[in-house]
Amino acid sequence: MKVIVIGAGLGGLTLAQGLRRAGIDVAVYERDGARGRTQGVSLHVDDRGTAALQGCLPSAHVAMIDATMGGPREQTLSLSEVDGSLAVVGVEPSVARPGRQAHRPLLRAILLTGLEVRFGTEFTRFEQLPDGLVRAWFADGSTDTADVLVGADGIGSAVRRQYLPQAQVIDTGRRMLMGATALRLTPELPDLIGDNPAVARIPDTTMVVAALRFTSPPTVARQRFLPALPHSAVALEDYLMWALPGPAGDLPRAFQRIVDKAWPEMTSELRTGTIPPIPAWPASPVTVLGDAIRLAPGFGGNLAMRDAHRLCLALAEADRGQLPLLDAIGSYEDTMRTSVPVPAKARR
Repeated sequence: MKVIVIGAGLGGLTLAQGLRRAGIDVAVYERDGARGRTQGVSLHVDDRGTAALQGCLPSAHVAMIDATMGGPREQTLSLSEVDGSLAVVGVEPSVARPGRQAHRPLLRAILLTGLEVRFGTEFTRFEQLPDGLVRAWFADGSTDTADVLVGADGIGSAVRRQYLPQAQVIDTGRRMLMGATALRLTPELPDLIGDNPAVARIPDTTMVVAALRFTSPPTVARQRFLPALPHSAVALEDYLMWALPGPAGDLPRAFQRIVDKAWPEMTSELRTGTIPPIPAWPASPVTVLGDAIRLAPGFGGNLAMRDAHRLCLALAEADRGQLPLLDAIGSYEDTMRTSVPVPAKARR
């Protein structure tokens, strides 16, 4: 069996690693360069993402990820000013499951390690051939043919636009400014909140903050677990992730300093969109996963990796002759459609 994966995000790379471990030929194509698009600096990895990574990745990759996450995150704290100083005043209602924070670019670099990805290759269309195979066409005029084509190309999925044109992305109009600031510049806030995320509600402004203190320095973890990982991927220091979900009013001095001292390359404005649910479609050699078909704020990466794990297991069954290919894909899609994400996702 051969599988073509369009998109080298978290879901596409998790799937490619799993297929590779299962002995299935896989080709990954990515429109952008190796650095990818700005999608936020941190990812809260919960039990869904952890199980997918453990199920798809080699043990050294899993160990590297585990060693470079932050500490356990079990609740979301509420911050407010009390007598002129910030204080924890309670616990916020949260839909997030307990988990740990990962540095998203580092996680992606780990997922890339050991894979061959055709960067700078834009997918344009596909055609289903009479013999049941699928041919993918690219902007440079090249083609590739496989048993299965997977659209893991995010909210702007070119695979979805052709395959499921009825699945339309709707811009909600909401915007969010996100960034990261070196932890050494803001030591007092991490001491207050620990490893948990926190929401500060200040008049006219809401700000979300969370510290990532690597369990092991990434340079040390690389030497121990994954020497093939590029040196540039682990040149990192502990940091504070922050987000302004709406228009920012006057920030307290401590928060204004965090924004002013943020790393420019890690600061970006994201916008939110939604894909309304669509009726079930018949299984074919073309399928989709993650943000290409459903959007979820904050935990979309976990759902994409879980989709990848489930699809990998289904395709492995088909490859072993335990299930017809279309039955395997249909089973994955039925399971994928039963989960109900919150209908929004940040995007550039």
